[in-house]
Amino acid sequence: QVQVVESGGGLVQPGGSLRLSCAASGSGFSIYRMAWYRQAPEKQRELVASITGGSSTNYADSVKGRFTISRDNAKNTVYLQMNSLKPEDTAVYYCKANYVYWGQGTQVTVSS
Repeated sequence: QVQVVESGGGLVQPGGSLRLSCAASGSGFSIYRMAWYRQAPEKQRELVASITGGSSTNYADSVKGRFTISRDNAKNTVYLQMNSLKPEDTAVYYCKANYVYWGQGTQVTVSS
């Protein structure tokens, strides 16, 4: 069983930045595909960004150029740096490890 814990959410003004962190347990972290999803109220959960064990990345069109996913295998942690935030980025952000294991989510609210 892999434990996944997100942190770093909060309230930020439009145009601001946040960095989310996701820590995952397990000795296999370095080969896990890690991904960030988000779910806004009354909307389906959507993929935001992913990163493979080889550090290949993929982004939703809506966040390209604004968000950056990265990983630190020594810390079993993946990050999501979010810049130029917009109100439409408001959602609960979830981390998913190895295609299977979900975290509990962290709320991101972009509002003035």
